[in-house]
Amino acid sequence: MNLLSVFVLIPVLMLSGLFLAKSRKQVLLVSATGASLLLAAAAVLCFLFLGERQSGNTGTMLFTASFSWFPAWNISYSVGVDGISVLMILLSAIIVFTGTFTSWNIDPMPKEYFMWFCLLSIGVFGFFISLDLFTMFMFYEVALIPMYLLIGVWGSGNKERSAMKLTLMLMGGSALLLLGILGVYFSSGAQSMDIMTMSRSSIPVVLQRYFFPFVFIGFGILGALFPFHTWSPDGHASAPTAVSMLHAGVLMKLGGYGCFRVAMFLMPEAANELGWIFLLLTGISVVYGAFSACVQKDLKYINAYSSVSHCGLVLFALLMMNTTAMTGAIVQMLSHGLMTALFFALIGMIYGRTHTRDIREMGGLMKIVPFLGVSYVIAGLASLGLPGLSGFVAEMNVFVGSFQHADTFRRVLTLVAVTSIVITAVYILRVVGKILYGPVHDPRHLELKDAVWFERFPVVVLITAIAAIGLFPGWITEWIGQALFPIVDRLNVAAL
Repeated sequence: MNLLSVFVLIPVLMLSGLFLAKSRKQVLLVSATGASLLLAAAAVLCFLFLGERQSGNTGTMLFTASFSWFPAWNISYSVGVDGISVLMILLSAIIVFTGTFTSWNIDPMPKEYFMWFCLLSIGVFGFFISLDLFTMFMFYEVALIPMYLLIGVWGSGNKERSAMKLTLMLMGGSALLLLGILGVYFSSGAQSMDIMTMSRSSIPVVLQRYFFPFVFIGFGILGALFPFHTWSPDGHASAPTAVSMLHAGVLMKLGGYGCFRVAMFLMPEAANELGWIFLLLTGISVVYGAFSACVQKDLKYINAYSSVSHCGLVLFALLMMNTTAMTGAIVQMLSHGLMTALFFALIGMIYGRTHTRDIREMGGLMKIVPFLGVSYVIAGLASLGLPGLSGFVAEMNVFVGSFQHADTFRRVLTLVAVTSIVITAVYILRVVGKILYGPVHDPRHLELKDAVWFERFPVVVLITAIAAIGLFPGWITEWIGQALFPIVDRLNVAAL
């Protein structure tokens, strides 16, 4: 069996085990075992990928496999990975692993919750390993569908409305995406839905101009592209903790990944011609999301609007179409995935103790729950780009690469986007000062207990990963640079 298929097989086996589980203890055992196996498999994949690169195997995609699935439409189960895919798989495995432990006390119906969580994981992993457009789209849909029930049943607040809004917005994006994929397939003349095969064909520029917006917007909606971002804050605010972690940490990365892997790679001429339009929209996302976070009072809404800003930065850097900026975009995907998962995990733990997410009702938590307080400060420092943490590596590459362009338009947009760093510092320091320091507003908070082992464990894992990227970014940027070369090369050739 192909190595990459393990990442789909393990969650499928988890589903079978959960279906047969008779008690909460068995449900937790199956979930923890499956999540641990996924993380171990991701670590093995990284090790094997490194070995292939060191042995001189510089193929565009490694560990490939393909078999015909639906011959009438030339659809295949085709899988393969490059450095970017491997890093996305590792990120997904870390978030699934930490999210499982964060959900240790989920109630009611833990069995059903973890079954839907597994289905969501299948979609995420399947998407990142797919090389066939239709198979990728299928896994994309599998990743989206469970969100409705996970939020609508196990969420909080106005959960039914938030779940419906999220589902309708993302399904609308899927409709655009399907139209774009079919347009690319029929206009390429490749007689195959394999991405690498289609890249060797030539799609007429006039058709690229029609289909590029469908594909980019379709994926961009999941990446919180302005003005289609409105589902994101409500969805994050109402979702249970682990679902928010997976949603913001991984699911939103499907949008950015699809934009450069499909839209920009297969339609480079249209990306060069129409990119300025989406640069404007993503620039708005970056600044608007940061300003919106400043005026929020709910911890989850603050982090949700922060995600709009940070994910906007991903698309912004990708559209700069040079190696430095695009490398920063991928590192930003990793960095944001880890730090926003950490934020949502900590917010869930704080809410579980204080029963409020309103920053005006909290204060002095650093003395009462020091582990949660210190961890929140570390997450905040990563978000505002402190050197030594992942956010600094990402933002330096993004802004340096973006300012490398000689044209005034892109440089002005970069200067506007840079202001998000200052705005981010404002809302992060404001929240830290409000909830962690100062007087205790509610006397009942003096009796709060700090995090227990199954809460500390995922937090430590996430902080370690954030610090590892910040302190040792070289191997990550090297993998990303090698994987980006064929994409950037096609974009540069198309620009001539």
